[in-house]
Amino acid sequence: MRIGELARQAGIPVETIRYYEREQLLPEPARTAANYRHYGQPQLERLLFIRQCRALDLSLQEIRALLEVRDNPAGTCLTANQVLDEHIGHVEARIRELQELARQLHTLRALCLDEHPAAECGILQGLAHDPLPAVTPSTTHVK
Repeated sequence: MRIGELARQAGIPVETIRYYEREQLLPEPARTAANYRHYGQPQLERLLFIRQCRALDLSLQEIRALLEVRDNPAGTCLTANQVLDEHIGHVEARIRELQELARQLHTLRALCLDEHPAAECGILQGLAHDPLPAVTPSTTHVK
């Protein structure tokens, strides 16, 4: 199948497929005599695997590691376990950061319980005069 059909079946834009090829997550496809890319079921299955990994917010590096495990069925799943354990840690750290951010926003919101003129708005005054400690995003790849 051509790249457009692969994109349709995988639910992934053509440019994303080309990007995955450049990033070497998807091997360079065979070419037809007319120099069109030619894909088959193995490439579709690999793309669906990558799409599922991206849906779990795994980084390209993590996906690469999982693909290496997947491509070596005689090996063990130790690496896959390590990748997921580390990713879970990233996600849990981000959840804590977001919970702290929500706490700070609630604190700020509590500064203005009534309808006041904007010049008396507790939220605006709080933002201007009493800065809350910034929530520093973690160094994880999770958005």
